[in-house]
Amino acid sequence: MGKLEGKVAAITGSTRSIGRAIAEAYLREGASVVINGRSPEKGAVALREMNGGDRVSYWQGDAMDQKAVEGIVDFAIEKYGKLDIMVLNSGGVQNTAPVASMTDEEWNLEIDWNLNHVFWGMRKSLQHMIPRQSGRIIAISSVEGKAGKPGIPGYNATKHAVCGLVKSASKEVGTQGITVNAILPGLVITDIVNETGPDSAIQMGLPSFQAMVDMFAKDSALKRPNTVEEVAAAAVLLATDVAAGITGCMFPVDGGTLPY
Repeated sequence: MGKLEGKVAAITGSTRSIGRAIAEAYLREGASVVINGRSPEKGAVALREMNGGDRVSYWQGDAMDQKAVEGIVDFAIEKYGKLDIMVLNSGGVQNTAPVASMTDEEWNLEIDWNLNHVFWGMRKSLQHMIPRQSGRIIAISSVEGKAGKPGIPGYNATKHAVCGLVKSASKEVGTQGITVNAILPGLVITDIVNETGPDSAIQMGLPSFQAMVDMFAKDSALKRPNTVEEVAAAAVLLATDVAAGITGCMFPVDGGTLPY
C-alpha cells in the first residue's frame, strides 16, 4: 500500500510543472487525483501521459475564476465521494513591474491568481472537511512569501499573504483533524518560469534570464535550482497521516536559500 492509499486529492494548476509532479507523486502513493487547468487539450494530454485510469480525472477551469476553483472541490466529491487533500498550486508571476508603474489591473490580476484562488479553494475545502473532521490543505507559496525581490511586488505581496492565510486557518481547524500548510519553493525552472523569466530578470535589474538563475542559485546552499520532484516529495509528506502534527508551517523547498 502507498502512503496515500484510498485518499482523494484535488490540485489546481496541475497539467504541467509543479502541480503535475505532485499529481503523479500522489498517484504513485495510491491516491485518486483530480487535476486542473485552463486548456482541455493539455488536460487530455496529461490524462493520457499519467495513465492513471479511473484514479485520475480532469477539471477544466481558470484559477482566477472563483466558480472554477470551487467547482474542482464539488467535482472531486461527486466523482470520488470525498476530498481528503486540497493542493492550491496554481499561481506565478503574472506581471513584472516596479511598484511605481504597476497598474491597478496588473495588481488585481496578481491578487486573483496568487491569493484569491487560495482563499476560494481553502474555504470550499474546509466546508467539506470540517464536518468530516479530517483533511489536508497545502498551499504552494514561495520563498518570496518570506523575502522579496524588486520588480515583482504583486507576487511578493500575495505570497506573503498566502502564508498569513495558512497560519490563520491552521489555528482555526487544528483541533478538527485538519492540517493547513504552505510549501515555499525556491527557484524551480518550470514552464512558466521559462515563459516569464526573461521579463522578470529585466524588472529585477538583471541582464539576462541566466543571470537571474545564477542569482537564485548563488543564494542557495545547493547552488542550483530545485526540481518539481523535490517540491512534490514535500507535498506527499504533508498529505500523509504521519504528518498530522505538522500544521501552520511554511515548508521551504529552496535548497537552503532562506536564512531561517
